[in-house]
Amino acid sequence: MDNYDDSTLEELAAMVCGDEPGMKRRAGWELVPFLRRAGWEDVPDHDGSPRHRWVHTILRERQEDQAGDTERVILRLANRREYQQQPADYDAVIQRLQEVLALEGRRIDYRKGQPFLIEYDPDEPPRPQRVELKVAITDIVSDPDLARAVQLRLDEARICQEHGAYTSAVIMLGSLLEGVLVHAADVRNATVPLPRPARDTRLQELIQHAHTNQWIDQDAKMASDLLRTYRNLVHPLAEKRAKHSADFDTADLCWSTVNAVLNDLAASNPQ
Repeated sequence: MDNYDDSTLEELAAMVCGDEPGMKRRAGWELVPFLRRAGWEDVPDHDGSPRHRWVHTILRERQEDQAGDTERVILRLANRREYQQQPADYDAVIQRLQEVLALEGRRIDYRKGQPFLIEYDPDEPPRPQRVELKVAITDIVSDPDLARAVQLRLDEARICQEHGAYTSAVIMLGSLLEGVLVHAADVRNATVPLPRPARDTRLQELIQHAHTNQWIDQDAKMASDLLRTYRNLVHPLAEKRAKHSADFDTADLCWSTVNAVLNDLAASNPQ
């Protein structure tokens, strides 16, 4: 773990103390508990000196002796749990934190709601933010057994993504999408019905059917058509013809697609 510039430590001390407008302010007696929540061990008592000077000094000392303690402070500052009573203060802190970390070539990102540090190049275009899933599978799928199966595939796709099995993640997401659309076609009253049973209908037609009946929006439909194309990479010959293998960006795009469709299906669910 690389050392941080002293000016960065000064800025971190200022954010811990929270003396700037809009930031959560911590009194002297709150500093030690904060550092303990960050994961520090053997934190000395605050000696009554000015808060900013005390935090800055201890950050410098810990950087020399305790590898990782600076990162622990950063991640605690970025943890939404610190702002449960004053959620508006979080935005000011995270904005300033990202500005300061950018000078160190780092940035805060989130996985499953938890902050972590990533390398950051300001010259690279920012990665589009993934559409987040805002609903539960049971808000969309009324059959309990099917809901469990869909949730299992969602979990397995996430495991594949996290371990670099991007093609497997895309295939799993495509099958999940097809399953929820078949279920919707089976249980919902459609203004424009399908010409054949849903289980005998191709994914492309299921996507169009959901859009025609206003169960999903146009953006979700367009993205789903793209996911259908990627899902076909299950066939090695299709991957050979496409001259493209799924990578992180491919899988991330498919995650946004599935989340958008699930959010739309929940919002349009008459139940």
